[in-house]
Amino acid sequence: MSNKLFVGNLSFNTTENDLQDAFAAHGTVVEANLMMDRVSGRPRGFGFVTMSSAEEAQKAIDALNGKSIDGRALTVNVARPREERSGGGGGGGRRDYGGGRRERY
Repeated sequence: MSNKLFVGNLSFNTTENDLQDAFAAHGTVVEANLMMDRVSGRPRGFGFVTMSSAEEAQKAIDALNGKSIDGRALTVNVARPREERSGGGGGGGRRDYGGGRRERY
């Protein structure tokens, strides 16, 4: 089992320090990160906490999954690797569509 945990359903008022404090009661917290929106700079409502061992991670899951912090019931489970996205963002795909130089006959 991994010692990196996904923490979801966080209040937008929850800070990284709040996250650190909540998980520290169940073991040594190596790292606590809130995911932030790139555009607005506001929290996205989830984060990741890395515990020092898999046993401490499991204790934290058992203790905090479903527990209310800042009025929200947390979702705490083992973090899965990020899935690859397909397709790319800003207008990938066909290169010959629009905006290109046209040949004159």
